[in-house]
Amino acid sequence: MAVFEQPSGDQPAVGAKNRQPRNLPIRRGVGIVLLNRLGQVWIGQRRPKWLPRDAPPVWQMPQGGVRANEKPIEAALRELAEETGVTSVEVLAKSRSWITWYLPEELIGIALKGRYSGQRQRWFAMRFLGEDGEINLRPPDGGKPEFDAWRWAEPHEVIELAPSFRRSSYEAVLEEFAELLRGARER
Repeated sequence: MAVFEQPSGDQPAVGAKNRQPRNLPIRRGVGIVLLNRLGQVWIGQRRPKWLPRDAPPVWQMPQGGVRANEKPIEAALRELAEETGVTSVEVLAKSRSWITWYLPEELIGIALKGRYSGQRQRWFAMRFLGEDGEINLRPPDGGKPEFDAWRWAEPHEVIELAPSFRRSSYEAVLEEFAELLRGARER
């Protein structure tokens, strides 16, 4: 379930019902809707440890945490570069509010490194200005890649391929950026 919050983040989440299983905090993060020239959205494939072996892989948009003293836009650009190698972008928009999603009960204490019950994210729409050859899933620091594979997807595919507990937040984000998605297709 996606929950929308006031932009300041100081207000309790609308509809959140104070739900923080096992008293785990909500992680403050960012998400990126990276659009190509055709209006398609970049998604990466991963196989998190919590995923059953026989389950299909998870596809998601780039995202990550906001460090102390880091502005959300700085975090978004850093995460995008770390996860995809992409730096040739134009920032088109940011979400009007923070969007919160919660892990299902069976993943509490397992997913998100076991430290969070969900994420409160500020989303950014960005236009990819480079060529596909710029995309590099190997992190610059030589660490473990976040994604095993990537592809460009139609907006409806992004939602269909997302983990069920993230779908409503992805729907909200893509709906908010719908005009940009349409505009990218018309260019």
